[in-house]
Amino acid sequence: MAILVDQSTRVICQGFTGKQATFYSQLALASGFQLLGGVSPGKGGQQHLGLPVFDSVADAKHQTGANASVVFVPPAHAASALLEAIDAGIGLVVCVTEKIPVLDMVRVRYALEGSTTTLVGPNCIGVITPGQCRMGVMPNEIFTPGKIGVVSRAATLTYEAVSQMSKCGLGQSTCVGIGGDPVHGLSFVDVLKLFREDNDTGGVVMIGEIGGDEEERAADFLSSKPFGKPVIAFIAGTSAPEGRRMGHAGAIQQVGAGTATDKIQRLKAAGVIVVSSPMEIGNTMAHECLAR
Repeated sequence: MAILVDQSTRVICQGFTGKQATFYSQLALASGFQLLGGVSPGKGGQQHLGLPVFDSVADAKHQTGANASVVFVPPAHAASALLEAIDAGIGLVVCVTEKIPVLDMVRVRYALEGSTTTLVGPNCIGVITPGQCRMGVMPNEIFTPGKIGVVSRAATLTYEAVSQMSKCGLGQSTCVGIGGDPVHGLSFVDVLKLFREDNDTGGVVMIGEIGGDEEERAADFLSSKPFGKPVIAFIAGTSAPEGRRMGHAGAIQQVGAGTATDKIQRLKAAGVIVVSSPMEIGNTMAHECLAR
């Protein structure tokens, strides 16, 4: 079953003819994932990677029947691309672009209210349902189909967790990178809700980090009623100094708020198994699955 994307997802790429979009589109096509074309204003009517290029998202949707878009548009113009996708009624938009101005994302969040669009990102690795659909930048070869859902704010830690689980014989139902920016689309809670209702997800790995209150909100959600599936978490940043941004725009802990320690305590109180090292994720999940 999976969440968000599957083999029926019809994907286009915004910023299609750019360097990064070209590279990751080639990887997606080589892996057999469905990509129907892309959008690059002013280049409509051309072909790129053997696929049609359109001037607008509306044209691409009309011609291909696309219901999802992956956005590689540079930060200065990314918000306009997201707003265009929302206006066109694209059901799922995955934005991997980094360094989009916060005020631009506030405009996008406002436009999402009442729309039919679900946004993943920005500043994220994307979404993958192994063997069915990939939208983003993750290395396909480490993912295997299975029963473990993954939701993460981090990139390389996600790859480490997935690699461990695949080696343990635990495949993934869907992996969702929600991104590290302070203003973004789907949250931990949103994705946990989807995993809870997905019959093909038997456990969840959650990877968080310092800054903000995403993990605390997830803990409140998991405390509200039984989740019914094991949840393993790792929180990065236990040694981070207060007040210093660590990579992501959202990864900053203020005095007395957003610390790794606070997040870990809240998650443990909610019944989540929190590991102290990312190297423990695979074996811990394997043990929990065997115990049930």
